[in-house]
Amino acid sequence: MQKSIVSRRKTPFLAALSTGVLALGLAGTAAPGTAAAAQGAPADPPRLSPDHLQALHRDLGIDPQEAATLYRQTDLARTLESRARDVAGAAFGGAVFDIESGELTVAVTDRATADAVDDLGVATEVVEHSEEELNDVIDGLNNVDGGADNSVTGWYLDPKANAVVVTVLEGGQAAAADLIAQAGVDADAVTIDEEADRPRLYADTAIHGGNPYYSQHTERTSICSVGFGVKGGYVTAGHCGERGNGAFQDTDLTTRYGEVADADFPGSDMGWVKTTDRWTTTRHVNDHNGGVVTVAGAEEVPVGAAVCRSGQTTGWHCGTIVAKNQTIYIPVTVHGLTRTTVCAEPGDSGGPYLAGDQAQGVTSGGSGNCTSGGTTYFQPLRPIIEKYDLTLLTS
Repeated sequence: MQKSIVSRRKTPFLAALSTGVLALGLAGTAAPGTAAAAQGAPADPPRLSPDHLQALHRDLGIDPQEAATLYRQTDLARTLESRARDVAGAAFGGAVFDIESGELTVAVTDRATADAVDDLGVATEVVEHSEEELNDVIDGLNNVDGGADNSVTGWYLDPKANAVVVTVLEGGQAAAADLIAQAGVDADAVTIDEEADRPRLYADTAIHGGNPYYSQHTERTSICSVGFGVKGGYVTAGHCGERGNGAFQDTDLTTRYGEVADADFPGSDMGWVKTTDRWTTTRHVNDHNGGVVTVAGAEEVPVGAAVCRSGQTTGWHCGTIVAKNQTIYIPVTVHGLTRTTVCAEPGDSGGPYLAGDQAQGVTSGGSGNCTSGGTTYFQPLRPIIEKYDLTLLTS
């Protein structure tokens, strides 16, 4: 594989992005007239509730001043990633945000493109595979007849490694190699990684407190979490209920929110509930400590950025984005998920993920728990909004 070459040349924009690199507590926006201001950097970070800040401190070791700097840096990185993608075109190889330094690194497949992206003020890395090539590898794995062996737990695009990572349970390396061969993809673009647990869905038949909604399935009642408010209802995970299923406020299924207007699972894990006229959905997310977070938009943040999740079982927890376009195999297959270090547990399915005040997606499943930690996946929000032609409620 081609050796990566990293460029660290900084323009004033990157200098603004990485102000306070080693100590995120060095808060402050770029001075007027700097490139950061010219590029439309936000003057102030989102207002975070005390409970939101407490979760960031508990799960990521970030204090309030650091959180303010982090969200400025994340917003700048989000803008830079979009611009770098436009400049690089087909040579774009992915982007990774470093939460410790506040710096974004963009991967490209040739030096000339790296020079052009350098001018945006980001670090660049020359790699062998473009993001499009790696996504083609994922498509190839997704389309293998008969799916994967049960020892294979999923696959995802890792921009740090410039590879597609196939995850397996202990002893599953041979099955992964067989899957790669069946897919006919470039084996040099794939690595195999062993993990301890198989992902599982976070819908649950047990009854938990908090802010659940309940659905009736064959011979059982399931609990999931409300996602983001949209005009006429709310989005959630597709595995939480089939189209036409009722959605209820209570375990007795007597107080009806509405019904599942549409749902897609497996393949993807998206759905939405159309509420009755009795209910009004809002632009707020419950932080499960007496406060709310107001959703301002739905701009995606890059790999490496901090995200927080709200769920009726475990409340509010935070972590970082590890990868995008993850496929999990459970053994039904779900594509296009985002992999995170945020913990979750059964009953959290459908709950919202945010980066600051920007909506990111809804909880699908994962492994581990909120005692020992784990890996959790979310269905990105934008495909849900686009597929069902919904309007996200924002401030």
